Amino acid sequence: MARLAPALLLASVLLVTACGGGSTAPVWTGATSASASDGSSSPGTTASASTGAASTASGSASASGSGEGTPSPAATSAEWKTYTDPGKTVSFDLPAQWIVQTAAPAEGASAGSLNIEVKTADGVFVAALKTGLPLPLPAPCDSANARSYTVLNSVPVDLPFTDGPGVITPRFVFRVIQGYKFFGSFGLTGVATAAQDGKACQLVNIVPGPPGVGGYSFADVTEVTAPAPSARVAPLASFDSLAQASDYVHTSAKFADAQRMIMSLKFTPKN
Repeated sequence: MARLAPALLLASVLLVTACGGGSTAPVWTGATSASASDGSSSPGTTASASTGAASTASGSASASGSGEGTPSPAATSAEWKTYTDPGKTVSFDLPAQWIVQTAAPAEGASAGSLNIEVKTADGVFVAALKTGLPLPLPAPCDSANARSYTVLNSVPVDLPFTDGPGVITPRFVFRVIQGYKFFGSFGLTGVATAAQDGKACQLVNIVPGPPGVGGYSFADVTEVTAPAPSARVAPLASFDSLAQASDYVHTSAKFADAQRMIMSLKFTPKN
């Protein structure tokens, strides 16, 4: 893992999050300073801001050709809070100044499902946690419409899922699909990509959850295709090259914050 210059750091922040596949706990690097937080939170939020404990743990190598990686080495926000939904079914950590808003359930979602949007302090959308989603059905992919894609980071996460055909152990991923530019998407996935020769028509950011949860997504978008030049790109990030996309994964503080937030997701077991 790349190291940041000591002048940029006051301390390293260790967020202990269980990971599957025998992986070690993520190591998060704290920023030198963070804007003051007023400690406020949205309805249903439990704000428990903290700066984390100092740690001297060292990270391992970043993304390899196999797509296996570690959390972004970029510095994350210094102060964090915990969001818990009103029904106390899910919780996750987020930077103290980010905003949580509830929205109408996603189209086709089951009754009682969640749609929780996370935005930066200035209202820019980061990611949404959605539950009760129908699982995507395999769709035919004409080779003429398939696009090259690359996994730039893939980290196992310890989250519930229902096994089945085409299901993989849940992971946080950052993947880039090539269109007129390189378009990057991040989030949780538990569905194998239908690909051939490194090309696919669609990337899915959904995990097949257990009964009562259904399919769930904590990502910038739930499904990724290469947008047409006239289409709206946001919230996907766009890059001129794969090298630029890789640099984003390794140096963007906003991406590091989003990754740390999404990997902190927890479901509360029902009694």
